[in-house]
Amino acid sequence: MSKRQSLKRPQVARTGGQALALLAAPLNVEILKALEDGPRNLLELRQAVGSPPQSTMRVYTRTLAEIGVLERQRRNEFPATAEYRDTPAGRALLTVAGVLETWLQASPDGRLTLGSVAAKSATKALIGGWSANIVRAVAARSLTLTELNYLIPKISYPSLERRLGAMRLCNLIEAQPGETRGVPYQATEWLRRAVLPIVAAVAWEQRFLQEPEARISSNDAEAAFLLAIPLINLEPGTSGRCRLSVEVRGGAEPAFAGVVIGVEEGEVVSCTSRLKGDIDASASGTPGAWIRQVAGAAEPQLEMSGDFALSRAVVGALQGISPTAARS
Repeated sequence: MSKRQSLKRPQVARTGGQALALLAAPLNVEILKALEDGPRNLLELRQAVGSPPQSTMRVYTRTLAEIGVLERQRRNEFPATAEYRDTPAGRALLTVAGVLETWLQASPDGRLTLGSVAAKSATKALIGGWSANIVRAVAARSLTLTELNYLIPKISYPSLERRLGAMRLCNLIEAQPGETRGVPYQATEWLRRAVLPIVAAVAWEQRFLQEPEARISSNDAEAAFLLAIPLINLEPGTSGRCRLSVEVRGGAEPAFAGVVIGVEEGEVVSCTSRLKGDIDASASGTPGAWIRQVAGAAEPQLEMSGDFALSRAVVGALQGISPTAARS
């Protein structure tokens, strides 16, 4: 069994959740930051992160070493000591931490600092909603707790209620007036902006975790698009129906998931996860291709067809949802 396979991680069921769970623990972030300037032994590392108990440090460093985020090496000296250094996976995880921190600083409650109690609560609420498919559901439309319970039967009603309560407390969802029984909840703009750290976490897992949990599912792809589409800005003259799809399973017959959006004079008037039907343009590719394209790759990463002006306009608008845009 490899080191990465042996790690006892938090129980998260969706890709991206494991990376975010690692960053929800402030000491993990502090350890990685402390190693940016070079290797340290355990005593030096403890001092750099505020001198937590030695037993705590050993648990955290062992866990990070097991997934390849840092390395532990013995020094050939007396008395025997060990030093810790970061790895490419650790440095990349700090980049994800930067995206997460940018999102946290845009909180409706004011700037949240990564590592603070409030930031930890918000990150854990996001992970809970993401792993339970609540994020996917409310990204599409407003829903009551009863409706969510019907849509997500694998999660118990009390668990859904707890997760929904945590999301509302952290301003990830908000109650809406409605005529139906129960209170409908909708995604806040801040939750939609969470697509940035979620996608960054997904990209990290795709690159560094060779596990089934790191694979992108249809729900993951749909959730990302449903979160992001209401945030895009298009030129007034843009119109048509555009399909955005991600290859979620390889093999002889690849499967695709995504959305079809309807645009009228620069306004998105519809967005559905049903990919069948008449369209004017399409953009499709692997998860990695989408991540590189939206990140601003110089070379084309996606396969586009139909009305190229429409597909390029939509993909370009998705590129505009960046950390810089999230701060504005």
